[in-house]
Parts: sequence; structure tokens; C-alpha cells
Amino acid sequence: MLARSLAAAVLVAFAAPSAAQDAPAVDSAASQKLAVTIYRAPEREAKTAINRSWLRGYALVTEQRTVTLPAGRAVIRFKGVAAGILPESAIVSGLPEGVREKNLDADLLSPRTLYGASFGRPVTIRRRTGKRMVEEEGILRSGPDGAAIVQTAAGFEAVDCHGGRDAIGYHDVPPTLPDTPTLSVQVDSPSARTVTLTLSYLAWGFDWQANYVANVHADGASADLLAWVTLASGDVTSFPDAETMVVAGKVKREDSAPDPDDRDVPSLVLQCLSEPELEERDYLAPPPPAIVAVPMPMMDIVVTSKRRVAVKQEDLGDLKLYRVPDRTNVAAMAQKQVALLDRGGVPVELLYRVRLDGGDAGPVRMVLRAANRADKGLGLPLPAGPVAVFAPHGDTRLLVGEGSVADKAIGEDVEIDFATATQVTVEATHPATNKHWEAYGLIVRNANPRPIRFEAEIDSVPARIRKPSVPLVRREGKVRMPVTVPANGSVTLRYREIDEP
Repeated sequence: MLARSLAAAVLVAFAAPSAAQDAPAVDSAASQKLAVTIYRAPEREAKTAINRSWLRGYALVTEQRTVTLPAGRAVIRFKGVAAGILPESAIVSGLPEGVREKNLDADLLSPRTLYGASFGRPVTIRRRTGKRMVEEEGILRSGPDGAAIVQTAAGFEAVDCHGGRDAIGYHDVPPTLPDTPTLSVQVDSPSARTVTLTLSYLAWGFDWQANYVANVHADGASADLLAWVTLASGDVTSFPDAETMVVAGKVKREDSAPDPDDRDVPSLVLQCLSEPELEERDYLAPPPPAIVAVPMPMMDIVVTSKRRVAVKQEDLGDLKLYRVPDRTNVAAMAQKQVALLDRGGVPVELLYRVRLDGGDAGPVRMVLRAANRADKGLGLPLPAGPVAVFAPHGDTRLLVGEGSVADKAIGEDVEIDFATATQVTVEATHPATNKHWEAYGLIVRNANPRPIRFEAEIDSVPARIRKPSVPLVRREGKVRMPVTVPANGSVTLRYREIDEP
């Protein structure tokens, strides 16, 4: 009697209809035209690689779909939208009457939602007895929280209380449970008609970056520069044959990507009504868990075809937009690369640099510098991204360091800080002091069999620097002392720093 009362109470709790069921539902056709514009993760630095397990960028998805509407009120279901959709950003155009309301069907197909949506539906209970598999028909009479109560011909019983040896088989998927992310909109149509709608929305779980490879020539005065646009999607929805674009620069948004620790992905955990009797050997180890964790699918990495089709750069206000000329597949849980540029023989300068702070010297770094001008082999906006630098060694090329480049406009210098020097050393000195100034020195020693270009970058304002031993230059807002150090030789730099003027 108690079991029958429990089942009746649960039945009442699950049987309440929703208001959305009052209007007929119609599914839109598959996308006829699709565009995906990917924005970089706003807080990720250029030197930081894309975190493929948690993408913090977002995408603007625009698609055209055809739907046949009945006269009166109806619910249009857009199946196959991105799982990371921000429903408040969704815009549906093509309906003069507009949209009454929007709903995101978030309960996708999963062990927990399948169990919860199968209340009152027939299932098959499978039990392993020795080497035999025994099946019995039943009806689910409980929700996903607590014990699994099943009504069989013998009455009510709790299943899955035998160390995971019970399994529940479902005959079908309930029609109310979508297997793909679905956005629903409620509309009023004055007559039955077929319309073409445009759906646009933002979605989290995407990212992109530029990846550069610099092959320095043997003379050290030029390099071949190759760049790729890397597209990454962490969404479970694929966008095939999409017009694809990426946007460089930071776009201000008031909200932010959800924190991974805040993601609520409930699991199906079924408890027993009473503890089963354990044999003595069962106390030696904890019982097996009732849930088997399903790992996230691995992210595929795809490189475009042998024919390199470079992306095309366009202006987007103060931002830069890069368009992939051919339509491409933005696949679910995947990463792919499209050629950005391929320039040979770009003039470069290899130099060594140290940063001085209060006379103290940091490590000597190797820097590759180029001018982003057409007459210097470049002359196009360069999006930020990591750079791998290779140099010749006999008949092969070896990696000599890795750095990054920030977003660079046409006409700016491109500097890649890629390695710590081993053949160039510095020694900081403090030869004199005064009430109003401090004198500093820097001995630079070059163990290379060739002359090198060297720069000392002073962490100070130009007005405080006096009597430099070489003329000062300013690059990118930094004060530097450039000098040529002879092969197997040394140079001493000197300057004074006065108190606040």
C-alpha cells in the first residue's frame, strides 16, 4: 500500500503539463545558409595557447531556415543550435508579426534526463545471474533523485542495488527530450504559410588565434614567414559548409564566459532503499560506483587541404575581420587551421636586448624584428598569436625558440622575443652616486664570431636620463640604448639617472 501511495505521489509531480504544450510545435528545416564569426577569448594573452578543454571565446552564428507555419499561434523549434547559445542574444527576423517569447530547451539527451523523462513509460530490467542475463519488463515509477522504483508484474521494487549488476533498457527516446540543442520561439501567424527566417545568436565555447612560423635564413638578415588561423570549437554542434570569419581585437562585453567550476552537469545517481548484505570480502574494497562517467570526446585537429587558400583581411570599424574565402566546416569539438599568409625573404634584424631597472640587468633576450610595411615584405594587419622560430643547421632546420606577437597594424615594427641568449652576457655596474643622480654602467660581452646588435632598455622616463654614452632611441614607448658589439668583443654603456625632475 505504501509503495502504491509513493508511486501515485510521484505520478502527480511529473504529470503537470506546461503552457508551451498549448500551441502546436513545428520544426524548422536544416540551415540553408550558415555563417560563423569567431571572436577571440578576450582575456587570453597572445603568447598563451588556446585551452582546447575550456574555450573562453565566443561566436556569432547566423543561419537561414525555412519553416511552414499553421494559422494562429505556434512554436517554432530550431534544432541543432549551439549548445553554448546565449538565448537572450537570439534574434529571429523574417516574421512581420515578431516573436512572442523564446525558450531554450536545455534538457538534452543524457542518462539523467532520459531517466527523468521516462517516468511512467515501459523499460526493460536486465540482471546478470551468474553467467545468464535475465530480462524483465517494468514501468518506471520514480524520478532521477533517490532510488529507482520499477513496477513489474510482481509488484514494486528498487533496482540497481546489487553493485551495478542491474541495468535499465529504454524502448525509445521520449518525444519531449531533444537529442540536439534546441531554441524554441512562440509566434502568431495570421495565415498558414511557408517563410524563410534568419536566426542570429551568440554562443560561448569557441576561440581562435594566429599561429606563426618564422624560418630564419642562414645570413640572419631575412626569414620566411608562414601564418595560420587556428579555429577551435568546444561545442557539441557542428556547423557544416559555413561562411567563416574571425575578428581580431577586444570587443567589450558586459558579461563573461561561465566559470568552469560553475557548470552544473547533473549525473544520474541511483541510491538503494536499504544497504545490501555484504560478504566478508566485500569489505576489503569500496563498492563500485553506480555511475559510469562518460568522457568528453577528444578534439580533432584538422589542417586544410593541400591548396593553401589564405584568409582575406577586411575592416570592421576599429577591428579587423579575416574572412575565409571558401566555405568550411566548423566541426564539433574540433580544431582546424586555414592559411593566413606565406611570405618569403622578409627582411629581419636579429638583436639582443636586456632590460635595466634601477641599474639592475635582467636576462639577455634574443629578439627578431621586422617592419610591417609592403616594401619590407609584409604590409598587412597581423593578428596576435604565438611564433615558433627556426634556424638552419646543416641540411635541416631546428627550433631555436618560441615567442609571440601582439596585434600589429600596418607600419608598426614586429618584434618577437623568442629565446634567452647564451653567447651574450652583461655585467651591471654602479660606478658613482650623488645627491641628485645615480651613475650606472653595463658591460656587454659578445662571444659570437660575428658582430651583434644590442639594446639596453631603460625602465625610466627620458627626462630622468642624463649623459648616455650612446644616443637614446624610443621604440614603442620604451627608452633604449642601441649599440653594435664586435665579434668576440665587449662594449661598456654608461648613463646617469637623476631624481624626479
